[in-house]
Amino acid sequence: MMFKKTLIAMAMGGTIAAAAQAGEVEVLHWWTSGGEARSIAVLKEMVEDAGHTWIDFSVAGGGGENAYTVLRSRAVSGNPPAAAQIKGLEIQEWGDLGFLASLDEVADDNNWDEVLPTVVSDVMKHDGEYVAAPVNVHRVNWMWANPAVFADAGVEIPTTLEELWVAADALKASGVTPIAHGGQPWQDTTTFESIVLAVGGAEFFSDAFIDMDQAALQSDTMVEAFEEFRKINSYIDRGAAGRDWNVATSMVIRGEAAMQFMGDWAKGEFTAANMTPGEDYICAPFPGTADAFTFNIDSLAMFKQRTVANAQAQMKMAELVLSPSFQETFNLNKGSIPVRTDIDMGKFDSCALAAMDTFKRTAASGDGLVPSMAHGMSTTSTIQGAIFDTVTEYFNSDMSAQDGATRLARAVRAAQ
Repeated sequence: MMFKKTLIAMAMGGTIAAAAQAGEVEVLHWWTSGGEARSIAVLKEMVEDAGHTWIDFSVAGGGGENAYTVLRSRAVSGNPPAAAQIKGLEIQEWGDLGFLASLDEVADDNNWDEVLPTVVSDVMKHDGEYVAAPVNVHRVNWMWANPAVFADAGVEIPTTLEELWVAADALKASGVTPIAHGGQPWQDTTTFESIVLAVGGAEFFSDAFIDMDQAALQSDTMVEAFEEFRKINSYIDRGAAGRDWNVATSMVIRGEAAMQFMGDWAKGEFTAANMTPGEDYICAPFPGTADAFTFNIDSLAMFKQRTVANAQAQMKMAELVLSPSFQETFNLNKGSIPVRTDIDMGKFDSCALAAMDTFKRTAASGDGLVPSMAHGMSTTSTIQGAIFDTVTEYFNSDMSAQDGATRLARAVRAAQ
């Protein structure tokens, strides 16, 4: 409570003073891998071409935990950056604290309500006002596979969970690591939520990870999901613990592992390695989830600034984030798809086209489109952290699936 009061006091103390027109924007983010770094460099160049100064404040850590720690520290000290990579319900929490600047003028001038799907724009608003600029839409429930490794083992790319374990057994028998995995809580939970989606479907996923329904969290369906999740352990290598996600991706790129379960930011690594989808690598929905789309929306939340110049620079950056040229270039590099519905997809590859098709279809039907729990889209950071702890503890122990589901329900209830 004291932390919240301190933040509110700091936010209310920020005043806008007269300054020169050219300003600076300090951007806190965790886009640090090869493909990600190239993507954010595009925005930096555009901001500088507009006459402003970009101060890059990158904090390594694929899930953003390190960046959030730094952001809270900066906020307490009364010196938040101009923009920070924040998403999901975290945007609402910072908005409640009074820290975020309104982007409505920029949004109105550039017709954001018309070019953004409602599922995107709703997340970017606090009390009806835009306070964050959406950068892209990621599909989380992807499988990335090296077709040559599969061919050498004489197995097909799996489309169901049952096929996954059959293929993994054959790959393991051939002497290759079936699944490239990074043993970090957010990566464990990324795989776990895809398995929950495959086992229970989108409606069950929503009950468990949006509504946080206690009956769903400790149901037989959740127990089955934990049982399926435990099988992953049989198909990863001993070096998985603590491995960063992009290092796991490189294992697939080099043919050291057959597949990885990761969001489509992984595609940026394949692109950076000059690989062609459908030939050098395969992108396919996580087995059993072809008709669902687990989404993760990257966004930059804008913090109130103390000078007119910096506020102007910040608003210009927000405008640039939604510009067609940035949306195209950034997402081509990043592996994600544009948030705008009017972008020409002619330059995008087959993976992106498939993602956009499923995104639009599930958004239109209202069936199968679910926010990622593992990536902060469906719940608060407190509940997410409790789920991370439970999932990782289960994955690295001999805990029974029944106990895993029971502990999951208790952890969520305690964090609410």
